Amino acid sequence: QVQLVESGGGLVQPGGSLRLSCAASGSAFNTYFMAWYRQAPGKQRELVATITSAGTTNYADSVKGRFAISRDNTKNTMYLQMNNLKPDDAAVYYCNAYIHSRTYWGQGTQVTVSS
Repeated sequence: QVQLVESGGGLVQPGGSLRLSCAASGSAFNTYFMAWYRQAPGKQRELVATITSAGTTNYADSVKGRFAISRDNTKNTMYLQMNNLKPDDAAVYYCNAYIHSRTYWGQGTQVTVSS
């Protein structure tokens, strides 16, 4: 069983920045395929960014150039650096891991973008 714990959410003004973290359990974190998802009220959960075990990244078009996903395998932690935040970025952000054909989710962290 893999446990994922997100942190770093909060209230930020439009144009501001936040860095989310996802701490993962397990001794093979470096092999996990990891991703960030988000879900705004009344909307479906959507993929934000992914990072492979080799560090290859992909982003949703809506966040390209503003968000950066990364991982530190020595700390079993994944990050999402979010810059130039917009009101449309407000959502609960979820950490996701895909390991041996199983999917794991964190509990989510709230990001609010408002002046």
